[in-house]
Amino acid sequence: MTLRDFIAEAQKLGLLIDINKRVDPNLEMAPVIAALDGRPVMFNDVAGSEFRVLSGQCSDRRHFALALGCAIDDLVFRLADAYSSPQTPPLVSRSDAPCQQVVMSPPDLQRIPFLTHYPDDAGPYATAAIAIVNDPDSGPNVSFHRCLRLDATHLAARIVERRGTDSALKKTPGDLPVAICIGLPLHVLLAASMAPPPGVDELAIANALAPTSVVRCLTNDLHVPAEAEFVLEGRITHRTVAEGPFVDLTETWDIVRQQPVIEIDCITHRRDAIYHALLPGMLEHKLLMGMPREPSIYAAVNAVCTCRNVSITPGGASWLHAVVQIDKQHADDGRKAAEAAFRGHGSLKHVVVVDGDIDLYDPHDVEWAIATRFQADRDLMVWEDQPSSSLDPSATHVPGQKSRSAKMALDATIPWDRPDGCTRLHEFQRVPFPKADVSEYL
Repeated sequence: MTLRDFIAEAQKLGLLIDINKRVDPNLEMAPVIAALDGRPVMFNDVAGSEFRVLSGQCSDRRHFALALGCAIDDLVFRLADAYSSPQTPPLVSRSDAPCQQVVMSPPDLQRIPFLTHYPDDAGPYATAAIAIVNDPDSGPNVSFHRCLRLDATHLAARIVERRGTDSALKKTPGDLPVAICIGLPLHVLLAASMAPPPGVDELAIANALAPTSVVRCLTNDLHVPAEAEFVLEGRITHRTVAEGPFVDLTETWDIVRQQPVIEIDCITHRRDAIYHALLPGMLEHKLLMGMPREPSIYAAVNAVCTCRNVSITPGGASWLHAVVQIDKQHADDGRKAAEAAFRGHGSLKHVVVVDGDIDLYDPHDVEWAIATRFQADRDLMVWEDQPSSSLDPSATHVPGQKSRSAKMALDATIPWDRPDGCTRLHEFQRVPFPKADVSEYL
């Protein structure tokens, strides 16, 4: 499903909120998006820009299920299948690529409605920017990078150390060609959020999720999704500037760093292009960060016990907390599942393991399992001084070194007191209250 197909379907289902009042992307638009978090919102009259702005299309698992044509519970398996069986995307000509319908001449980033979210932001940011580069050794790499607009043709990008783009840049003596895509189908955004091994093209994962044609850029040899709304073609230089302040995933201020400058040589876009504004730290940001890590946790846990599903939770910034649902077949399966979850996603800080009768997407259900099935002196696991995430403000951060944190797991499965199960099983099972058909009483 293309982005425009999703918009049409969301409109038909009454999910899309249309805002026709003129809204300014400088400080005004972000609070409106925040107030409507969880719903797709289209801003049809954007102050200072001829382009519309869409936000929130990735702010609910139901939206991904709609775009991929599957049940919410099956999302992790769709992602896992695509991850393990990437399919090379077909290359189309420029005439068949909507992203190249219009060439902006001269290129002018100030025409594109980057948002300024907070008064203390470093400036206007593109937050749903997908950067495509080519690593000299391993080939294409596709990843998210927030981009600070410096002027009409320059950006500063936050490029995380020791990741794909950073590695490719360090291998390139001169400028590194880049294509930055904004306004993409939901399945492409999911694929770009994944972290496959070097040599696996994220766009091939996207094509395994749903048909994803690509087209060659006009000023370099990079391939970009043909359905993109905007493509910014340019070069990542080795010059740096201060990037930040910026509120990141954990809804806290990220530090200011010296980051690479990107020079933009060419901008192409669709006719009546739609700009995607992803609000940092809100549901859309969190789901795009967390959901693509669920298949790797699932695979790691399923290797040691029977895993039913995994949810990386928004309350844990969709990065630091996970709930793992298992079919318990041995007394120590909860502990094994927890240990495996940390191997599946190294940035995890806290994990809760639950049985199959617990709705892992419902925080009240998970808390009920902790309240009724967990004992701290028996079911709590703590590991000190572990490699962790740079996004956790409470972790220990030393420049140039991996962040460190303590990690914790809670085994909230029904405790077994014999090798084949629990002698007091009925005491741990929830008894649903019968609900009457109240229509005759109202």
